[in-house]
Amino acid sequence: MPESIDLPDDGEMEPVRLPDSNLESVEATVRKLMEQQAEQARQLDSLSAPPDPSPFAAFGLPSLPGMPGAPMQAPPEPRPILELEGDEFEDELDALSDWVDGYLIRIYGAEVTTAAPWCKQWQEHDDVVGWLHALWMAYQQHKDPEAGPSGMFVWHRDFLTHCLAHVRAAGGPLSACQTDPDRDAHRLLPGPASSTRSARAASADQPEPGEPDQAGA
Repeated sequence: MPESIDLPDDGEMEPVRLPDSNLESVEATVRKLMEQQAEQARQLDSLSAPPDPSPFAAFGLPSLPGMPGAPMQAPPEPRPILELEGDEFEDELDALSDWVDGYLIRIYGAEVTTAAPWCKQWQEHDDVVGWLHALWMAYQQHKDPEAGPSGMFVWHRDFLTHCLAHVRAAGGPLSACQTDPDRDAHRLLPGPASSTRSARAASADQPEPGEPDQAGA
């Protein structure tokens, strides 16, 4: 039978008192645990913070382009070639010519016939330049690894076939140019005239014979 515990007359137990040496040990342990918790919190904060964009930030120096940690510059957005002017247009046309003459026509050009005309001065046909430049931009996009294994198939199906069918159609923009591989030819056909509404508006802006020109007044 367990030994009974004698309680004081008032029924309350006296608090347990630890020796001073044990109390100091407990306080030291608690303090150490709090310090470890604070250090862990600082480590978590440093891990969750974004990386320093520049390795020279601590020295107050700006990061240099191309250096590790330097901000990435987005490449310029491609623009349709017919929206370019001056040297920018000429440089883009040179690059397009290298691709068309060295790759596109050499591989996909087939034979020059009345049903598939061509022009060695195709750069003089603005609409052909616009079509071929759009085809070139699509080629660059779909040959990129990010386009996936089927990227080039999509380019052949949706872009190449459609573009060449229009540019080299028997009644297309090159129909008055070379239709015989032994006879070079180049001719710019006149495009449609302005609509009747635009022509009427332009004539209304012209001064009547004998009246002063208000634009030059």
